[in-house]
Amino acid sequence: MPFYQFTIPADGPSAQRKAEIAAAFTKVHTSVTGAPARYVNCSFVEVPSGSLFVADEVVEHGRMIGLIRSGRTEAVKRELITGLAQAWAEVTGEPVAGFALFLQEVPGHAVMEHGEILPEAADD
Repeated sequence: MPFYQFTIPADGPSAQRKAEIAAAFTKVHTSVTGAPARYVNCSFVEVPSGSLFVADEVVEHGRMIGLIRSGRTEAVKRELITGLAQAWAEVTGEPVAGFALFLQEVPGHAVMEHGEILPEAADD
């Protein structure tokens, strides 16, 4: 945990920098939350250009859904999402205003990694 899932245009700048994005998101997540890097999961789904929309308008920049453990303070979640957006912009060169990030909280007891059910975030 966390699990960051990116949906990105196959021909966009982010498609060429997946490893860099994963490294940057891992750095932000671990520095903000203190979680070990081995638990940061990143997945990329490339879609054809013209496949992402906001309302009826095509958008050219990626979208991210991030699952994080529940229990973190609002201040930590704000620092995390802001840091992730800045990391995205720095790595891809895309403007923060063009990218969308969504964080969803999941209780630790609903996640298993490395054969272990995770503790709650407040228990770290």
